[in-house]
Amino acid sequence: MEKVFKIAVLKGDGIGPEVVDAALEVLNTISQIYGVKFEYREGLIGGIAIDETGDPLPDETLELCLNSDAVLLGAVGGPTWDNLPQDKKPERGLLKIRKALNLYANLRPVKVFDALIDSSPLKPEVVRGTDLLVVRELVSGIYYGEPRGIYEENGKRCGKNTMKYCEDEIERVTRKAFEIARKRRKKVTSVDKANVLDVSALWREVVNRVAKDYPDVELEHLYVDNAAMQLIRRPSTFDVIVTGNIFGDILSDEAGVLPGSLGMLPSASIGDKYALYEPVHGSAPDIAGQAIANPIATILSAGMMLKYSFNMDEASALIEKAIKETLNQGYRTADIYSEGTIKVDTKGMTQKIVENIKRLANK
Repeated sequence: MEKVFKIAVLKGDGIGPEVVDAALEVLNTISQIYGVKFEYREGLIGGIAIDETGDPLPDETLELCLNSDAVLLGAVGGPTWDNLPQDKKPERGLLKIRKALNLYANLRPVKVFDALIDSSPLKPEVVRGTDLLVVRELVSGIYYGEPRGIYEENGKRCGKNTMKYCEDEIERVTRKAFEIARKRRKKVTSVDKANVLDVSALWREVVNRVAKDYPDVELEHLYVDNAAMQLIRRPSTFDVIVTGNIFGDILSDEAGVLPGSLGMLPSASIGDKYALYEPVHGSAPDIAGQAIANPIATILSAGMMLKYSFNMDEASALIEKAIKETLNQGYRTADIYSEGTIKVDTKGMTQKIVENIKRLANK
């Protein structure tokens, strides 16, 4: 009897539908090869959900996600909704779904493919071999802390946000990072600002305590400002980076520059029960509908879904191998195109990846 996995498909805004459709085509190919069935059920999120329901995350969408084995998301937002109140913007849908599904660990892999090494802004000898994973705490910290807001004090307008972490919130994301590191190169770098922030002092204390349960994994501590510098100086020396919400947000975007295009960067947001997969790039409204978006980040996100939600490690690795092969053959979307390579559109890149998946599966 074939396995059936229920996937909530939230295409979202801008290029979201285009890149999600590409990922679904790849998943359909994997379905044929491995004899599993993916059941897709679509829901609304972001700007399109606001337009149709007035809510960036309708109850129907949340219910759909709660009753699925995994969630595949495209992108949300765009200038159309920029003037809405803060709590009504498309991005609030993302924050709400992360909190509602308790997706406390955001995994952002950054891998520099040899075929694209010249696309990186860093020198080849610096960036070559980079293969790191940022594990960012996702449902606590300064983005969610209370009290918050803009208020008046002594005749002046002030703004306030609160960075707060409790021991259990730090421990669960740290354990996730160490467990993943055990299956990689067995090194964890914890990033904080323990020399200045009390919340970071607690973060470091908990990380050190958890590390004792993983004696086979090397632990390195870096202050966030130094970590930002070392990501540029020695990116290939990092394996797994674990850090809080705001530091992880900033550092993962910085690391995202290393491969040369956001179109190459997947992500997973994982909790104890639910998981959501999405490309790191935004909705790119300036190129939406032109069929030129790079689908690789979303395809790799689907590959992460196979690995982390469905325990299909072999299928996940096959997707990555096929992407590497496609790049080695010289195929490029506009964002990674250079003279001497072959420019293809979104569908063209997807088709080449699918062809290579089928060919490599039959070897």
